[in-house]
Amino acid sequence: MQPESARLVTVIGGSGFLGRHLVQALARRGFRVRVAVRRPDLAGFLQPLGFPGQIIPVQGNLRYPETIRAAASSAEAVINLVGVLYSAGAQDFVTLHARGAEVAAEAAAAAGAARFVQVSAIGADADSPSEYARTKAAGEAAALKAFEGATIVRPSVVFGPEDNFFNQFAGLARVLPALPAFGGGETRLQPVYVGDVAEGVCRSLERDETRGRTYEFGGPEVMTLKQIYEFVFRCMETRRLIVPIPWAVAKLQASVMQLLPKPMLTVDQIELLKLDNVVSEQAVREGRTLKGLGIEPSGVEAIVPAYLQRYRRAGQFAANR
Repeated sequence: MQPESARLVTVIGGSGFLGRHLVQALARRGFRVRVAVRRPDLAGFLQPLGFPGQIIPVQGNLRYPETIRAAASSAEAVINLVGVLYSAGAQDFVTLHARGAEVAAEAAAAAGAARFVQVSAIGADADSPSEYARTKAAGEAAALKAFEGATIVRPSVVFGPEDNFFNQFAGLARVLPALPAFGGGETRLQPVYVGDVAEGVCRSLERDETRGRTYEFGGPEVMTLKQIYEFVFRCMETRRLIVPIPWAVAKLQASVMQLLPKPMLTVDQIELLKLDNVVSEQAVREGRTLKGLGIEPSGVEAIVPAYLQRYRRAGQFAANR
């Protein structure tokens, strides 16, 4: 039976990796979901995730505030997911991360929404050498200023079957004899399952104590980049070299690679990799984590091997050869 709930949530940037999981999680809770995207004609794949008419893609572009105001109209809650890993033309960090968060929060306030959630990232820091991190921090500040009681969610690296993290490393390992370990591969990461992040965002909408607070989402394991490579190789049942690359050399390589139309690596990303990307001790103490919301995070061992099987020489049937 189709839910009769009239509660409407607008998700800005809901057609991406995290967005599709969040939209489905909201639909399961009975919300009507309006998904604001630049190309709604390409977001029809979201509609089967709910009942007929429950999920509606609409046009919305943070560079055109009037479209975001229209998308947020009458919504009980607004969630902004928009983010990019590198600047490209009009889709730059300042426009999308900083100004975009402000536009989204202002639209939510103008619509009379009860809640606004800004999805940022662990590592957001106004003083960071990385423009990505600086603009993420600027977006958080703008959201909190424009919408009283806004909730900030900072995930670590997000993984899942469609991710651009474990899949990317596995894809490289399938064709290259070695993978580069920037700075020796000692940077620590805390990969978090996309389904857990989606659930965490949903719960942040449902609880009053999350108002005005910043949450940090990470998985149960803290892994160095080198350990992540080794885990990927085990999933693939293969062996590859791990070559330490000094930071200076890494920046030189990235300066060339970022000239490509879709760069796999940029100088800004190298700056990000110099710092650990893990949940802070303060967030753990204060319960501003997945566990604080009652969610036991899923580990990489429980999920990742199943979708990296396809990178084995004989795919999922490799073990039977």
